[in-house]
Amino acid sequence: MFDDIARLFIWFVVFVFSTTFHEFGHAAVAYWGGDRTAYEGGQVSLDPVPHMRREPFGMVIVPILSFMLGGWMIGWASAPYDPRWARRNPGKYALMSASGPAANFVLAGLAFILISILLGLDVFSFYGGALDQIVVVQDAAAGSPLSALTMALSVMLSLNIILGVFNLMPIPPLDGAAVLEGSFPEQAGGFYQKMRSSPGFAILGIIVAWKVFPYLGLPVLRTVILALS
Repeated sequence: MFDDIARLFIWFVVFVFSTTFHEFGHAAVAYWGGDRTAYEGGQVSLDPVPHMRREPFGMVIVPILSFMLGGWMIGWASAPYDPRWARRNPGKYALMSASGPAANFVLAGLAFILISILLGLDVFSFYGGALDQIVVVQDAAAGSPLSALTMALSVMLSLNIILGVFNLMPIPPLDGAAVLEGSFPEQAGGFYQKMRSSPGFAILGIIVAWKVFPYLGLPVLRTVILALS
């Protein structure tokens, strides 16, 4: 029972930090680009509270429920922006949209480097058995600080790769669609606007992306994990 609670706690802390960092990336780049919408809402911050206050269902309830049902966490958050600013500044809009997944890849890269160093020092052993067991400590007791560190770094690596790749898929309402829309406003802008005007398309887009993701994201995740072995 204690081990399950500890595992839930580690997953939740890493999920909240990773999601907060993702939305901070969006909000900070928008602010630097001249849009103060997220800044005024408190999202240009690594404090998770403003982000959780904006999306309590996606950042608290769904992650905990998904963990209880499937053993890992999914969820969402959002940072507001001014659509008029996005239309006037399509390049900045594309950069702002890409910055969230980029933030996830930064966290995944940091986790990869730390894991590699600790593997090289023989502190960790490669396991690769699950998203939260990429590395283990053979002689550490369950629930020990070192065991918790292996799980936290494993989750940080795997979860942020999943979040980064998934959000870059070019399907509304995901960030990848906004990146294309901002990068090629004349070619892609009208197409995506028509898609967004359809009722319920956001939900359909998420479903389609989730079905396609195993063919894109999981090979990337497996490649990264194998690079550690």
